[in-house]
Amino acid sequence: MKPFQEYLDTINQAIASIPYPDAPSQLYEPISYHMALGGKRVRPVLTLMACDAMGGDLSRALDAAVGLEMFHNFTLLHDDVMDNADVRRGKPTVHRRWNDNTAILSGDTMLTIATQYIARTASWPVMDLFNKTAIEIYEGQQWDMDYEVRNDVTVDEYINMIRLKTSVLLGCALKTGALLADASAEDADALYEAGVNMGLAFQLRDDVLDVWGDPVTFGKEIGGDIMNNKKTFLLINAMQLAQGDDADELRHWLNDPYATRDNKVAGVTALYERLGTRQLAEDAIARYNNMAIAAFNQIKMSDEDKQAFVNLANRLAGRNS
Repeated sequence: MKPFQEYLDTINQAIASIPYPDAPSQLYEPISYHMALGGKRVRPVLTLMACDAMGGDLSRALDAAVGLEMFHNFTLLHDDVMDNADVRRGKPTVHRRWNDNTAILSGDTMLTIATQYIARTASWPVMDLFNKTAIEIYEGQQWDMDYEVRNDVTVDEYINMIRLKTSVLLGCALKTGALLADASAEDADALYEAGVNMGLAFQLRDDVLDVWGDPVTFGKEIGGDIMNNKKTFLLINAMQLAQGDDADELRHWLNDPYATRDNKVAGVTALYERLGTRQLAEDAIARYNNMAIAAFNQIKMSDEDKQAFVNLANRLAGRNS
């Protein structure tokens, strides 16, 4: 298996080479702008890594990898509109730099471009997996929005929501690479399972970073989940643990329409720290990361390749940005 950076360079070169039409500029410029913002490119790299580890031809997996990254970024354009987010990867979001309608339409176009790239694989199992994953992600996004107005969301409901909204795409990325390498069904399914658990750890780390991260390295404004009353792992546990004055204060921050950003973020963060919800999140991150590593260790591939996946899982679970 190649070093991570080599796969990343291949993906970045392919993305930079996407031929967008010149007109209408208001449709394609936002796509080019957003894709040039970069990002970790974890999903397409996972596709190439899985294909390589299973003995496949990377050239066969590259279109799928680009398609999955384009799809992921399509969801971000629409997420930013729904979350009213100002910053993405340290830059103004598309709906802020242009407008909501532009972000929606450019996002729709990105979805179609992504589907075109997936179709180039000429693999029905890959297309079927992609379509199944896309529907699951939409379901997860709907649950995420539904939970904003519910105060009885359970931890299990939340884990299922992030599994759908975030984790299944990592599983899809790994399994896609395996399918294009003609891997066994057992290995392809184990890679999918590893990706899902890696995605759960990744999203829970994102929850933590949204509260305690560095906005410079995180690439987003800290406290966005708090301001939107997002039912994150942290908030759900806080709502279950808070009693007495802590419960009263938490209800105040959730219901006060006049709270300033600085005051609300600081107040809720202080509550999380008093209630110990960060440690609960850290424990869950470690648990799901260990499950991902166990799945990687089941797969028939070289010890060197297993270690590369384990190193990546540990890096995503423990990242500081």
